[in-house]
Amino acid sequence: MKVELFGVEFENPVWTASGTFGFGLEYSPYVDLNKVGAVCVKGLSLKPREGNPPPRIWETPCGMLNAIGLQNPGVEFFIEKIVPQLKRYRCKVVANIYGSSVEEYVLVAKELKGVEGVDAIELNISCPNVKKGGLAFGVDPKESAKLTEKVKGATDKPVIVKLSPNVTDIVEMAKSVESAGADAVSAINTLLGMAIDVKKRKPKIKNKFGGLSGPAIKPVAVRMVYQVSRAVKIPVIGIGGISNWEDAVEFFLAGARAVQVGTANFFNPKAVEEIVEGVKRYMEENGFASIEEINGALIED
Repeated sequence: MKVELFGVEFENPVWTASGTFGFGLEYSPYVDLNKVGAVCVKGLSLKPREGNPPPRIWETPCGMLNAIGLQNPGVEFFIEKIVPQLKRYRCKVVANIYGSSVEEYVLVAKELKGVEGVDAIELNISCPNVKKGGLAFGVDPKESAKLTEKVKGATDKPVIVKLSPNVTDIVEMAKSVESAGADAVSAINTLLGMAIDVKKRKPKIKNKFGGLSGPAIKPVAVRMVYQVSRAVKIPVIGIGGISNWEDAVEFFLAGARAVQVGTANFFNPKAVEEIVEGVKRYMEENGFASIEEINGALIED
């Protein structure tokens, strides 16, 4: 079950997705963190952030909408208070970071430089660039590449770029960040959605729009992982609606080298542990010696 990606060895390829597992410590009474390949912590900003006003989560058929607004205590708090506790576990730690400008991303990355216990950085490029009129970094290949290059120059950690599905061509986005030095890409972030209360004639989320996640988006995510993994040479980490081991294997067959479990953590805190065991059984029953062997096992004719 061990996988090596961008020079880091992971106990297994099943990780938690940012924003769905807190800092990992919150789930420790229910989940053995030593059985998690990596914890991708909730998004970190330079300074503490309150997030959006409620209501900011709404359940949908086969998923949920969220507009949390990236609430977090800031990167300094994470380094001083959270990292020392996470170092007690074998799981790797991926710090998801974001900013409202290239400069802010760079400053967060610099704070994490040299921090023992943080194994990689994941860039959330779905954030609005205030200097470009609020247009998300993740919808412009040139801006995404520029951001990736600047962050790579500011850190000693491997950089994973989390791709947005809310684009015309996700392959173009993947190629642009690869050319800028990304060590891996993760795909996909949430799809932009909306829900309306017909009785009140008001949006069900205060922010109006939210990110759609959960099983409903899995077919879109599998398709995008398949396309991206065949267009880039760097590892692709699959995300989107993974709830059980069959879902995870589907992503591996599509080309993912690892997967992240998100919304499933809310309705089944032990989802990651169960998926790890399920994938292990699948490998034993089908004669696979490694995850890399599953990556090449899709029969397409």
